Amino acid sequence: MSASAKLPPFDAADPLGLDDLLEPEDLAVRDTVRTWAADRVLPYVADWYEKGELPGIRDLARELGSIGALGMSLTGYGCAGASAVQYGLACLELEAADSGIRSLVSVQGSLAMYAIHRFGSEEQKLQWLPRMAAGEVIGCFGLTEPDHGSDPASMRTHAKRDGEDWVLNGRKMWITNGSVAGVAVVWAQTEEGVRGFVVPTDSPGFSAPEIKHKWSLRASVTSELVLDDVRLPATAVLPEVTGLRGPLSCLSHARYGIVWGAMGAARSSFEAALDYARSREQFGRPIGGFQLTQAKLADMAVELHKGILLAHHLGRRMDAGRLRPEQVSFGKLNNVREAIEICRTARTILGANGISLEYPVMRHATNLESVLTYEGTVEMHQLVLGKALTGLDAFR
Repeated sequence: MSASAKLPPFDAADPLGLDDLLEPEDLAVRDTVRTWAADRVLPYVADWYEKGELPGIRDLARELGSIGALGMSLTGYGCAGASAVQYGLACLELEAADSGIRSLVSVQGSLAMYAIHRFGSEEQKLQWLPRMAAGEVIGCFGLTEPDHGSDPASMRTHAKRDGEDWVLNGRKMWITNGSVAGVAVVWAQTEEGVRGFVVPTDSPGFSAPEIKHKWSLRASVTSELVLDDVRLPATAVLPEVTGLRGPLSCLSHARYGIVWGAMGAARSSFEAALDYARSREQFGRPIGGFQLTQAKLADMAVELHKGILLAHHLGRRMDAGRLRPEQVSFGKLNNVREAIEICRTARTILGANGISLEYPVMRHATNLESVLTYEGTVEMHQLVLGKALTGLDAFR
């Protein structure tokens, strides 16, 4: 660049100029999801959160299907075939509205649909994926159990052969979409190892009571899955995988979306704090004019946009087929942890107003406490990275 070239203006919304990394198609996906969320979620989500419900979830799923947001990084079967970066941008915009909406999309696409797409038979793919991509059928993913979260190898849910059929018994816990799902991908112990099963939720013996009294992810459907002698045909098993490699690869895909999504919650909280700092007056001038407030805003902006840059880097690696699970753990560990800190700092700038649902900050902060735990706790991702760095396994 010559000394006389004119620099672009500083953009407080994009201080590093990260939009320059995006192609026109990326921006179109981002803007489509952002517009949908602004119209269909933001005007209502505080009320949903306060009441602890997500009304009209089936309508929302169909609308998300119509804009290509369900299973969007998968190809064929009615899926959009979007890039990993485009899927990440969608997750960011959805979680900027609410983590519960991003969770709906993540569980549908990165867990339930991804499992069927990668490990299912052609018949299973044709039966379920087009309707799931359209939002006509909602899916859930049954791995976590009441007594076994971080240690899925110890799951108690089991499936036994009975002639040509399988009979499933067990319990799953903290299952997003469970009570509204038309199909559940359930992982169970068998004599051959852990296997996945595609379970229509109208199967006799299957039930999904909704979990109430949550103080996080309140605008999200969370359920227990109960399987009492659920009889399934041989065609219900996912034929292309045996062992924990199956569910863990699905979780890695979902964690990638969280790397982006957490930055959406952080961005929403940062923007609320920045707007508030510009307009809230104390001691005769806006609080944004005080050094301590500016220091907070600067630190928040640095961590926010570093996190987005990290997410973008991981997305390009995924698109190139070079993203390792340890790198996903790196992103999930950093971005969720920093997003929570951004929300907490934003709350201090808003003062007492920070706890009000008039502003999104406390809602995002409490939601992120769940995001911090699911798809691998902080401790689990620290140990994944610790093992990768040292070559020594500290899990057991």
